[in-house]
Amino acid sequence: MTPLDLRALLAHPANGRARVLVESAGAEAFAGVVVAARETLLPERGDGELAALTEPPPSAPWQQDALVRRVRDRGFRGLALSGAEALGAGSRGLAARLGLTLLAVDDPMALARAAWELVQGRDALTLGYVRRVAQSIEYSAAHLADLLRHLSASVGHGVALIDAEGVLLQAGGDLPEAVRAAIDFGLWQDAVSVAEGAAASVRVDSPSRAGLRLAVFGSGLSPAQLAALAVAAEVAMPAVAARILIDEVADVSDAAVASGLLREFLEARDARDPDVEQRMSERGWRMGGYHLAFRIAGRRRLETLELLRFVRRNLAALPVDSQAVTSGRGVTGWLSFAEPPAADRLDEHVAAVRALHDNVRRSFDVATGVGSLDSGASGLLRSIDGAVDGARIAAGRAATGWFVRVDALGIEQVLLSWAGSDTFVPAAEALLAPLVSQGPELLETLTAYLDHESGVSATATALGLHRNTVAMRIARAQEVLGVDLTDTDARLALHLACRALR
Repeated sequence: MTPLDLRALLAHPANGRARVLVESAGAEAFAGVVVAARETLLPERGDGELAALTEPPPSAPWQQDALVRRVRDRGFRGLALSGAEALGAGSRGLAARLGLTLLAVDDPMALARAAWELVQGRDALTLGYVRRVAQSIEYSAAHLADLLRHLSASVGHGVALIDAEGVLLQAGGDLPEAVRAAIDFGLWQDAVSVAEGAAASVRVDSPSRAGLRLAVFGSGLSPAQLAALAVAAEVAMPAVAARILIDEVADVSDAAVASGLLREFLEARDARDPDVEQRMSERGWRMGGYHLAFRIAGRRRLETLELLRFVRRNLAALPVDSQAVTSGRGVTGWLSFAEPPAADRLDEHVAAVRALHDNVRRSFDVATGVGSLDSGASGLLRSIDGAVDGARIAAGRAATGWFVRVDALGIEQVLLSWAGSDTFVPAAEALLAPLVSQGPELLETLTAYLDHESGVSATATALGLHRNTVAMRIARAQEVLGVDLTDTDARLALHLACRALR
């Protein structure tokens, strides 16, 4: 017969809500459990077992002390009582000195049944867990997270959907990272136990999502419990795989609708469309207030729906209203605020988007741009425009980690992908307007100078001018524009602006 492990008993989901009042040294396991109404009905010799009494303890302190002493004298190593919190400090101290573990339990009979399952071993535990899983699967879940919540509530342990990178969804607690890291993703079924906790897991047989595992986890789980939970996880897995497929179909449809709605909003530009804005509001997209948009664009082909899922999971952890939508070869999103955040808070939100970008970069080859904070529906449009332009810039900016915040660019705000951008050409014209007003020579010379990598001699040769003439024109151009051409960012911005006008 398997010894009754105290930690496993406390971890059992149907233990009658047992909790430890006094834990004596060396009481990690009992020989078994004996149930009786009162102490006088217990066997004469307990032989290291746990005594579970259905009647509450006496109220007088001396009677409580006598109960503790008699149970220990009979050879029992533990005593579980309904209403055990009524035991005074003296009786608890006596139990500790005598080496008797005290448990409080709401339902002693449930505790006895849980103990019997643990003592009898895997078959009884497995039957119990599988029965609970079957009951939870009968429930019509609204989505995958809802199904995991019902599984967790039924089995009485945490349930998580994981992959090799981390936890995707979980219910009933937080799966410790050390436990997840110990799981062997190469096995069909696995059970692990480390200092931080234990888990039984099974590979999810999903045709669309490779590398997933369903894990049932907790602390204090015995080997018998882990073996039983592994079978329970395998029974639950087909329902989880089916729910993943159902949710994916719904996700694809919803993503297409959201993407189309965003496209309508962007294409309308300044011609406000009340119908479009109404549908945006119905989706929970706030039109009023203030918005900070971001664009995460693939630097090469990628699965946009997977990117969207990844982005939404990360956004869910932020304490701010956020949206994310597939758009072209990437994801466009924004943070919304009822009131404009202070400068330091705004910097924190941008830092959160940067952290999101860094997380995304671990799995996807992307570049990210962040627009300016702006208000209202038209402000959302402008912020998205800035984010899109920032992403174009970031795609060529390895030095910044493929991340650009438009507000931080200064003169680089003209770096907006000079190939026909709606926002770049006006910005380039505005930037170079002071130079154009001086006549064509300065703009022509500056353009040639930048085309020839800021070489005065090469520029003079290309234009058929004297070196001193080129040098004077470049100095004059810097003065008119108010820029420093030794600044590489300013020089690159001017170069693209000159090309755009040319």
